[in-house]
Amino acid sequence: MSQEELIAVRKSQKQDLFESPDFYAIDDLLEEEHKLVRSSLRDFVKKEISPSIEGWAQNNHFPSEIVKKFGEVGAFGPTVPEEYGGGGLDYISYGLIMQEIERGDSGMRSTASVQGSLVMYPIYKYGTEEQKRKFLPALANGDMLGCFGLTEPDHGSNPGGMVTNFKDKGDHYLLNGAKMWISNAPEADIAVVWAKNEEGRIHGLIVERGMEGFSTPTTHGKWSLRASCTGELVFDNVKVPKENLLPGRSGLGAPLSCLDSARYGIAWGALGAAMDCYDSAKRYALERKQFGKPIGSFQLVQKKLAEMLTEITKGQLVNWRLGKLMNEGKATTAQISLAKRNNVEVALNIAREARQIHGGMGITGEYPIMRHMANLESVVTYEGTHDIHLLILGMDITGIPAFE
Repeated sequence: MSQEELIAVRKSQKQDLFESPDFYAIDDLLEEEHKLVRSSLRDFVKKEISPSIEGWAQNNHFPSEIVKKFGEVGAFGPTVPEEYGGGGLDYISYGLIMQEIERGDSGMRSTASVQGSLVMYPIYKYGTEEQKRKFLPALANGDMLGCFGLTEPDHGSNPGGMVTNFKDKGDHYLLNGAKMWISNAPEADIAVVWAKNEEGRIHGLIVERGMEGFSTPTTHGKWSLRASCTGELVFDNVKVPKENLLPGRSGLGAPLSCLDSARYGIAWGALGAAMDCYDSAKRYALERKQFGKPIGSFQLVQKKLAEMLTEITKGQLVNWRLGKLMNEGKATTAQISLAKRNNVEVALNIAREARQIHGGMGITGEYPIMRHMANLESVVTYEGTHDIHLLILGMDITGIPAFE
């Protein structure tokens, strides 16, 4: 079949024909609720994301209407108790939700995981009852969008060196500083911001849109996560009410615990992107003919597909086991770090191999490969770079930190 014929067939069919690989019958390990949650989100992605995602990415457009739709389908804060508007689900359900959304697009998953793991999670874990009642239901149903401010222009892998600070002014705090590479920032109604007090202790503060001196400039020129909105958080003598301080925990461990939750979701999400690349490559290999037969009949193509499926299967098993540990409250930072690092690397490698199978068509928007590959270049860096995660595991193995 010629390239022109393949394009014509693809355009005449439903855009999203994805079928999830399950070589080791991992579905047998899932509960019925897990399968129902996954099915619901898969249908959502096929209806609300897949038909438009290539255009959004090509045009560097964040579809703000998706926020309310995510809320309606239960993608925000699924592990937060129902009394605060969450889904009351377990961590395997949460992982499957992230997997399905990132199968659609990493930028879309970033929007959802920031909202759930980096905004709702700290408010739920460390906030007051008043803060929970005020913010969580609105965040859960998509009436409100949030972002998470930790990374600074000069402090990425070393967040403890942050210079953003706040001073006690009696009836309020005065916040100054800046954060960058902040997903959701340009559209966010609130920001959970980490800053140092006058003693140098890190605390979380809820900064609300409209507070004088608070701005969120958009980051332009991205080649990655183009359907996600990214920006900065700038604080110029922002008066933050004292009731907006998160009192439940202070110190660097507070924001890092939020990153654990987010990294767990990324481990599942990245595998979703890998699955999409594999599924597309398999279909293309069976349809595309060269030398009079499908390219899937050639040894090197079969080698690529076999290695893709092997790594996806290993990643599925890692995620399932990690999900069980999360449900039991036993998962460690190093275990979560291993899954994030491994699965993102696996997904990047699969995207690159899938691009090879698609040949020249792999760089076009007719297929999702190049978009996934570009997105994953951000995912491999944010919330702990690949190398930092190696050092997290290395410290766990040896007991010796090698960060400095």
